[in-house]
Parts: sequence; C-alpha cells; structure tokens
Amino acid sequence: MAITAGMVKELREMTGAGMMDCKKALTATEGNMDAAVDWLREKGLASAQKKAGRIAAEGIVDTCLINDDHKAVVVEVNAETDFVAKNEKFQSYVADVAAQAVKTAAKDIDEFLAEKWEKDPTLTVKEALASQIAVIGENMNIRRFAQVEEENGFVASYIHAGGKIGVLVDVETDVINDAIREMAKNVAMQAAALKPLYTSDAEVEPEYIEKEKAILMAQIQNDPKESQKPEKVIQGMIQGRINKELKEICLLDQVYVKAEDGKQTVAKYVAQVAKENNANITIKKFVRFETGEGLEKKNEDFAAEVAKQMGM
Repeated sequence: MAITAGMVKELREMTGAGMMDCKKALTATEGNMDAAVDWLREKGLASAQKKAGRIAAEGIVDTCLINDDHKAVVVEVNAETDFVAKNEKFQSYVADVAAQAVKTAAKDIDEFLAEKWEKDPTLTVKEALASQIAVIGENMNIRRFAQVEEENGFVASYIHAGGKIGVLVDVETDVINDAIREMAKNVAMQAAALKPLYTSDAEVEPEYIEKEKAILMAQIQNDPKESQKPEKVIQGMIQGRINKELKEICLLDQVYVKAEDGKQTVAKYVAQVAKENNANITIKKFVRFETGEGLEKKNEDFAAEVAKQMGM
C-alpha cells in the first residue's frame, strides 16, 4: 500500500524515531502501524529515540594514549544512572569511543558522530551509539572529547574513581624517566582535586581581570569603612585580591597539595623535579573533565575525594 506523509508523521509521534526510519518501517510492514512500531523496536531505533528525552548526566570519563604517550584524548560519555556507568559493557564501549577519538580528525562532536564507526564501518558513530542505547537500555550521549599532542615530551593521564574525573597534562621535557612521569601524575591529580581554570596567569583573559576588578570595586564601594579609604589604597586592595584569586584558579600558581612546607607552588615543585633530574620541563596545558559537569544531576563533590586521596 502507499505510505503517506500522515502515516509517517503518526509513527514518528508514537516512537520518536527519525522520518526515514519510520518510512522504512512502514514500507517493510506494508503500512501496518503496530508492526512498524515493533520493527523499529527490533532495530533498536524506537527504543533509542524514546529514551532520548531522559537526562543522561551520569557516565564516565576515559582517556586513551598512543604513540608512546605523545598523543592522548579524554572523552566523556554519559548514561542515566551510575549503575550503568559501572557496567563492564558500558565501560568497554567508552574505551572504544576513546580509542577512536584519539585518532579522529573531527573538529567537534557533531563531526565525530557523523564519521564511520571503526568497529563496524557500516555504521556511523551516532548509529553505533543508538545500537548501544538499545542494548544497554538507557539513554546515552557522547558529550565531548579533547585531544592533546606533545612531540617534545609526553602527555600524562589521571583517572579518578573509575572515571568520575579525567585529566590530561601536556608536559614538554627533554628528559623522560619515572621521576618526571610521577611528577606529571601528581600535577594531574592536583588539577583533579583543586579544579583550576587556567594553567598559568598568562592564559587569563584581560576581560576576566577587568570584570573581577569591577566586582571588587563594587564590593568596596558598598562597604562604609573601605569606601572611605584613599583611591591608591583601594586600588592596592583590589590588586591584592586579584593576585590571591589568580593563585587559586591557575594550576602552576596553586600551592602544591603535597608541599612539605605548605607553601611550595606547583610551578616550584615542577622546577624542583626538573633540577633534580637535570631536565628542562614546561607544563604547557591541562584538560580536566568531570562527569556530568554542568548537567542536572545529584550533587557529588568528586574533587573533594581526590583531595582526600592526596592527603589534603
């Protein structure tokens, strides 16, 4: 029988499946609506689409390193529940996503989802994801990935609590040994624990500084005592508070959490290790992913867990 646009529309509303998939289902079942729904379910298309409205804010972060640690990727794949995040099948799938993402030339997640799935080139990454949704039974989402490459050194990786937090650190160095690798892991753990926003103050945008200064000035002006101080004193107060904030949000300026004197910065710790190993070391950048960051989910302070692990 002839498949009308109205029939396709009705099936889409019933299942949430794509237009072309609905048309294929109706054609295959000769217009039988109930059979078409079953056809879509059997193919995993309806179940995947119907689950797409659910919030996938759990999941895991994973990393993959290749080329003797010269290139790495960190990925976040979400699911609906922590139960699924701990499932071996889900974890294996995320590892496959990371293995493909470390080699992809895709510029963003949409390009990545559109490319062929390496484990089954008959599918795109997006189609393979839909298949996994049907198998695992929860909505899932490949949320983001970030590659880091360092030819003159290596990339260090740290995963906390089975994938709650993942960090990559770009280390430029002319010496690579166990001591320097341990230093790099410690720096990655620092980034996991203290959530820096920047590697160093050189990365901080002037706009950010000006905005913070304006906020601090407003605070001072709203304080009856501080607002009466001379302009030079007020400017000094503002700069002092800015400097203090930068030491909190810039990785290399933070106090190293394992510092024996409680004062040594991360930058000085790196310099100390470099001197001890007769090396030139630069921490060029880091990438930090936390599962569900910015998504609607229950409140869990994973950074506090890492801090506890580091003895803070």
